[in-house]
Amino acid sequence: MSVLLWVLVVVIYLLIIAVITAAHEWAHYIAARRQGVAVNSFSVGMGPVLYRRMWRGTEWRLSALPIGGYVEIDGMAPEMQDGRPVRATRGFAGLGALGKIAVLLAGPAMNLVLAIALLTVGFTRDGVPVIENGRPVVRNDRARIESVVAGSVAERVGVRDGDVIVAVNGRPLPNETVVDGQTLPGYRAVQEALATSGRKTFTVEREGQRQTVAFDWAQSSGERRTFGIRYGPETLIRDVGVGGAFAAATRTAVLAVPQVLASFGRLFQRAATLDVQGAAQSDDVGGPIRTVTFLRAALEGGQILQFAALVNLSLAFFNLLPIPGLDGGRVLLVAVQALARRPLSFEVENSINFAGFAFVMLIMLFVVLSDVVRLF
Repeated sequence: MSVLLWVLVVVIYLLIIAVITAAHEWAHYIAARRQGVAVNSFSVGMGPVLYRRMWRGTEWRLSALPIGGYVEIDGMAPEMQDGRPVRATRGFAGLGALGKIAVLLAGPAMNLVLAIALLTVGFTRDGVPVIENGRPVVRNDRARIESVVAGSVAERVGVRDGDVIVAVNGRPLPNETVVDGQTLPGYRAVQEALATSGRKTFTVEREGQRQTVAFDWAQSSGERRTFGIRYGPETLIRDVGVGGAFAAATRTAVLAVPQVLASFGRLFQRAATLDVQGAAQSDDVGGPIRTVTFLRAALEGGQILQFAALVNLSLAFFNLLPIPGLDGGRVLLVAVQALARRPLSFEVENSINFAGFAFVMLIMLFVVLSDVVRLF
């Protein structure tokens, strides 16, 4: 069952990536077509083409590898002349600087819009965290179960996602607790209770009602058993309408900008120093293995909308980085040539884009390697 569950998670992950990538490329497509630029092909997926159909001057493709997608805009790639590649002069290449920038920014803009829309739906459904001094307000005397591991002890004894533990062994959780001489938030008393063997009881709030979960727990000194829950302090939530949810979603996206950019910065620094171990132990950007793990936790905790929103934000911000080969890097080249009032030579521009593409591939390889190190 566990293997089937992971297969299902991977399938859902690939579907999410396919939809998000298709939306990104669709925005590029629309921005180009609205300016009269032809689009030669639009592919969902990469690699060998499984299905193709011509419609409105574009070849629509379904490709074998569900790891992304692409759109071939006329005039963006070089043309062949006398057996050698040269800069195109029609289509995208014939647009002014603002027209080119509009096409390039359309993809990341679509991902930002999707992220805000998904967060708006989630906040409308679940409420908005109360924020003070830029941080969510939490109650340390209540431990909210974010997810329960399938097949774990916690699942067998009846603990559920969304339960809030308010007392352990009949004693209400304190606001603070002392463990090994260290003062910790009170919800960590759950961890303290599971560090010893014996009969345990958790008083939990579920759908407005309190009930007791009782179980026998064996914890030997030579073995560290896992109860099977992810939990944290309860975040105070207030119900809002669609307008309030949209405002909170927009604010969340804006506040995420410096955090995501800082994560990318730390990733590039570790990649430059080949610090794979540091990347594996960090909470920064993860590769596909780590992302699938996050998705499983999101599915168990009912946070699929938030997960999809985070992926959209990450894709948008990464594409906006001024790295040649990415949308942000292409925008930078367009801006530089517009300010200089003359184009770069084809050879120079092609070399810059190739170097940027190689850099991105190396970063992706580094991220996957750190995922493998983290896994084992």
